[in-house]
Amino acid sequence: MNKILVTGGCGYIGSHTIVDLIENGYEVISVDNNSRSKDSILKGVEKITGKKVKNYKVDLCIYDDVYAIFQENPGINGIIHFAAFKSVGESVEKPLMYFGNNLDSLINILKCVDEFAIPSFVFSSSCTVYGNPDQVPVTEETPPKTAESPYGATKQMGEEIVREAVKRSKKKAVSLRYFNPVGAHPSAYIGELPLGRPSNLVPAITQTAIGKLTSMQVYGNDYPTRDGSCIRDYIHVCDIAHAHTLALDHMLKNQSNDLYELFNLGSGNGFSVLEVIREFEEVTGVKLNYQISARRPGDVISIYANNDKAKKVLGWSPVFTLKEMMRTAWDWELRLKNDENLYTNQHAGLN
Repeated sequence: MNKILVTGGCGYIGSHTIVDLIENGYEVISVDNNSRSKDSILKGVEKITGKKVKNYKVDLCIYDDVYAIFQENPGINGIIHFAAFKSVGESVEKPLMYFGNNLDSLINILKCVDEFAIPSFVFSSSCTVYGNPDQVPVTEETPPKTAESPYGATKQMGEEIVREAVKRSKKKAVSLRYFNPVGAHPSAYIGELPLGRPSNLVPAITQTAIGKLTSMQVYGNDYPTRDGSCIRDYIHVCDIAHAHTLALDHMLKNQSNDLYELFNLGSGNGFSVLEVIREFEEVTGVKLNYQISARRPGDVISIYANNDKAKKVLGWSPVFTLKEMMRTAWDWELRLKNDENLYTNQHAGLN
């Protein structure tokens, strides 16, 4: 059984990926300092898989503590590195915090890849590396433009750091460029759990619908798009999670001679913010209270993926529709409402 270390394992995509890894025969260890997550999410993972996952509450920016995890767990075959701050808006306000956290943690993990001869590494990247592209859909060959936010810049830099690191170490690495992960596990035992006011669209929608937010903002209706709101490629989190398992399989089974590869993970379709809101209202029958406000610094106008490479090379294909994304996100929000401990802590001081 291959042993995989997942950083940010208590996070949104991390927890869903742990489920997918376990269901595909991997042994998983989690590292998450819970600065932006709750370790209670691993109870949901255990309910789904029947497996208890150990989490190390470690700050990856402290190298000695990271090193100690690898010493304690010999035989790690792969790493999936999710751990990072990820709010575009916050990164604009606190750029140095983002550069320090996201890059220092990555460098420390890559030092351990060398030190402990870890053969495979998956880097959690983002479509933000493309900036405001001249044409959509974007392919892996689309030249990255200047990032629209410090968060996006950390992903651009992160990809280059990984690329250069594997050239020297001769280990294999894959960067997965996510578009907009949404939804929740169909069991509703795990899902997106933002702390404080959500910065992403779908949790803002569900929290407004359930009444924990009095209203939500649509940032801009004057963009050059079909309805004036930003266009994004929304992809179900379980589809994203499975791509990580396939990427590890791809490297561990030596299905490619390339030391470094990158893949887009998106549905291949672009939906506007207002279209997503209408889809949610149609699926749930709940009308949302939202207002149009000014554009938000750091937001890209329109971006969606060409996902042909991931389909061809990894054998990956999205399964969930936008309707299912909205339905599972809403089912998760409803479950949170019935879990008073999680729900109270999650929504404290939002309005």
